[in-house]
Amino acid sequence: MSGDVLRAGPPAALDELRRAQERHRLLASELDRVRGAALAWRNGLGALLAGLIGFGLLKGRNDVSAAAVPYAIAAGVFLLAALACGVCAALYLLRAAHGRPAVVGADAVQVREIADHEEALGAAQALRKGIGLALVCTALLVVAVGVTWYAPTRDRQLNLRVSTAAGTVCGTVQAQARGSVTLKGKEGVRQVALAEAVAVQPVESCP
Repeated sequence: MSGDVLRAGPPAALDELRRAQERHRLLASELDRVRGAALAWRNGLGALLAGLIGFGLLKGRNDVSAAAVPYAIAAGVFLLAALACGVCAALYLLRAAHGRPAVVGADAVQVREIADHEEALGAAQALRKGIGLALVCTALLVVAVGVTWYAPTRDRQLNLRVSTAAGTVCGTVQAQARGSVTLKGKEGVRQVALAEAVAVQPVESCP
């Protein structure tokens, strides 16, 4: 075995040379392609969310507190989860598009092709996570708005404004009796005889 001499192998075939050139070209442009895809996905997903929210397609009740308490809490939880997913998705997409903010020590510097390949792998993984989290964020927003759309309304106390010759009394109805109503307002609890009322008007709130 010690006398064996290494000799050159057969010349490479044309298709082998082409495959080698194509592999080299793909590796050389790999990082740029991944980051270009990350930029496109970031802009597309951002425009989608902005369009949905800006054009009011994701709009429920103007006042979430109008929903019954369990549903209002559920809507808040979904919105908080959507916010967390959206922030994480944005960070992953930024990582994929622009790299990680880190400085490599002089003793850890690698060959450019190897370093670019490892960075491309990390960027592609971050891109996949960012896309997934962005889609989850969108789904959570839709669920939260759906809850505000279809949740039953919170029961509210009836406010009445009763005008009499002695003045006007406004408050929430505490009790009703034959010919009178008990109202609780800023001036305390008062019983008003309906026979003396000049006008009775239900109102959203008392002044």
